[in-house]
Amino acid sequence: MRRVIYITVLFFLVGNYSAFSQEIADAIIAKDTIKREEINPLAPSKAAFYSAVLPGLGQAYNKKYWKIPIVYGAIGTSLYFYISNNKKYHKYRDAYKQRLAGEKDEFGYLDDNRLIQAQRFYQRNRDLSLLVTVGFYILNIVDANVDAHLLQFNVSDKLSFQPDIYQNDINYKTNVGLTLNYKF
Repeated sequence: MRRVIYITVLFFLVGNYSAFSQEIADAIIAKDTIKREEINPLAPSKAAFYSAVLPGLGQAYNKKYWKIPIVYGAIGTSLYFYISNNKKYHKYRDAYKQRLAGEKDEFGYLDDNRLIQAQRFYQRNRDLSLLVTVGFYILNIVDANVDAHLLQFNVSDKLSFQPDIYQNDINYKTNVGLTLNYKF
């Protein structure tokens, strides 16, 4: 019984003893090491406005210079097809008007129905090319706006999501999977 009392007293005395390795006054306070850039809430609307004024200018504002040739290539190609189809439409329309007036036209080998069909074909393609041109113009504006929004997100290399191809240890077959890594 005496042993139990001695052990209890010993634990009581040792258990209540507090040891401090440092004083609070000497503690080092760590500052925040992450630099945060201020978010400009008007940047997306400014980029969209610049792209609306001059296609590609919003991409230059976002510093995505590699997108500018794509914008001009898309809008330029669709404008080329619009102009080409418009010229051919007017050529067939003028020939049909000359034929109705009783004059000779350059398409003497075509009958009236073929001239009308050619007019409709090139008119339809002209209108479709105009819609594609307008679509690329609007897509240019939307791309500049969305890209400016996405530039405001803090994306670090600590989080990665990548495909992974590895060999199974049991049957040595190749497996495909996705790997999610987060580094602290």
